[in-house]
Amino acid sequence: MSGQDGQDVAQADSADAAGEGTLSFDRRYREMLGAGLDLLDQGVTVFDAELRMVAWNGAFLRLLDFPESLARQGMSFEDFIRYNAERGDYGPGDPALQVAERVARAKSFQPHVTERVRPNGQVLSIRGFPLPHDGFITVYTDITEQRRVQAQIANHQAELEAHIRSRTEALRRSEQRLREITDAIPAAVAYFDRSLIYRYANKGYADWFGWSAAAIEGTQIREVTGQEVFAIVSPYVARALAGEQLSYEYTLTGRDGAPAHARSTLVPDIGPDGEVHGCYVHSVDVTEQRHTQAALAQAQKMEAIGQLTGGLAHDFNNMLTVVIGNLVALKENHPDDPLTENFVEPAMHAANRGAELIRRLLGFARRQPLEPKPLEVNELILGMSKLIRRSLPGTIAVSTASREPCLVAMVDAHQLENALLNLALNARDAMPNGGELRIESSLEHLGVHAAADLEVPPGDYVQIAVSDNGMGMDGSTLARVFEPFFTTKQFGMGSGLGMSMVYGFTKQSGGGVRIRSRQARGTTVALLLPSVAEAEQPDMLPAVPSDIELAGKLVLLAEDDADVRAVVRMQLAELGCVVVEAENGAEAADLVENIPAIALVISDVVMPGAMDGRALARFVRRFRPDLPVVLMSGFAESHFQPHASIDADLHLPLLAKPFSRDKLLAALRPFAA
Repeated sequence: MSGQDGQDVAQADSADAAGEGTLSFDRRYREMLGAGLDLLDQGVTVFDAELRMVAWNGAFLRLLDFPESLARQGMSFEDFIRYNAERGDYGPGDPALQVAERVARAKSFQPHVTERVRPNGQVLSIRGFPLPHDGFITVYTDITEQRRVQAQIANHQAELEAHIRSRTEALRRSEQRLREITDAIPAAVAYFDRSLIYRYANKGYADWFGWSAAAIEGTQIREVTGQEVFAIVSPYVARALAGEQLSYEYTLTGRDGAPAHARSTLVPDIGPDGEVHGCYVHSVDVTEQRHTQAALAQAQKMEAIGQLTGGLAHDFNNMLTVVIGNLVALKENHPDDPLTENFVEPAMHAANRGAELIRRLLGFARRQPLEPKPLEVNELILGMSKLIRRSLPGTIAVSTASREPCLVAMVDAHQLENALLNLALNARDAMPNGGELRIESSLEHLGVHAAADLEVPPGDYVQIAVSDNGMGMDGSTLARVFEPFFTTKQFGMGSGLGMSMVYGFTKQSGGGVRIRSRQARGTTVALLLPSVAEAEQPDMLPAVPSDIELAGKLVLLAEDDADVRAVVRMQLAELGCVVVEAENGAEAADLVENIPAIALVISDVVMPGAMDGRALARFVRRFRPDLPVVLMSGFAESHFQPHASIDADLHLPLLAKPFSRDKLLAALRPFAA
């Protein structure tokens, strides 16, 4: 009941005439109740069992925008509903149906809570509660601002969630991009915590240990690396978790069964509190680097050995020149002496064997005289196979094969035959109980990396592979197989120069050697020689006159070794030459300047002082361009031919020590008048 409705109060007072005291009390009660209800912000109505209004307040009229004329005691609930329906508060539809539906629902006197949005946008919360005697009280609350705030909060929350989703997606894309980057870099990257559990690993790291990146995360280090590797790396891991950044290398067995080498760097993950929370791992596969370093060290070692053996060969050749020259002279001067056959002949045989030994040393040092020519390799192999079959026992089967019908290499045929025979004899010794020897030829193209490993230019090479299924070699033997005088045979069974000669001959020919061996499985030695087109032909050498006239010619002999000089002087004298000698290049140059009668100069290549044999030849070429010069050397550095050049600009023939009088004669023949 509204306290402002004086008319209702007056009617109530006039109807209650029973007594002034009771009337006064009821009026005060209603005034007090009405005033109290009007103080509420919420609208309140009370209807009785006949849906007649019993009480209300002013907030009800304001919230639902009802006129005060409707607010009187005993007003029907249906009148209020009809008023709303007729003004369109319930939206489109038949007002009569809207009124009937709502009145019927009210007569059930069931508690209800609902919200209604009025046409002006006002949102009302309506809550109804049944009262004794089938009446009910209804409370109306304006929740427009509340709903606006809630909608604003919902919008803000939706915007925040959308922003979070966007940032989450961006973070996911960033993480995915970061993983793609770390997976693409040529390194293995990982992170593990203090419990030695991996929390991240890129594809390279996972592949290194044969895991997937997803499976490795959350797994213990020991389980991923295996016990063997973990035993190696665990001390470094402990130091890294103590705060030390460090690098180390370790070796494991790769998935192909071969040793693989890695270098790892551990970087501690130190938090703001100074505590180490884990470690970052950066690993690089250095297997190829180690192989390259080993190959370089081997090449440097072989080069150093080659220089040493070349120097030894030079000195031995000088000594053998003296020995052989004097033995020949002794034999020729005492042809009928029985002592010649008993003593000189064995000495000559031993000296010649020494010369062959030096030739093998020079072969390793890549300083032996070669005569490379275009050679059809298949024909040579077929011819050699017959000799090899005769040289091997019947328990060893020999087979040949070629992948190409025609393979032409630039090579010295005689030296290649010797190399193949050496390899066949080594294979024989590796198969004491018999086996199979196979010689296979093919055309191989070497790319940049493969060519670099063999220290040859990239291109096409003829490969001759000699394979056996014998005992094979272990790693330590394989590392020294090309060293001169290294042999696994019993004393007296081999010189240890066979493989070194093969190596030196192949390298001097512009090729390389590959060797693969496994114990109890056999060995394959592959010679790769420069390939040439079949149509290429060597330059024809000019014809050499068959007659010679050296008698009476004045020859200048320049040689620092007095014994060698004496032998060569003797050989020249036997050819009828007059000899003038010089101990070094400077002395020889003075003689050339002061003796116009000198018709020929023979000089050693290596002589003490500033002027060696080459410098002397250049001096002679400038001072007397028509004066012939022949060089001799215990090194035999050039690709020797009877008229080969030791220097491209000088075009000088080279005489390799030791040499006989006949070889000396062949070298001088082109200059005879």
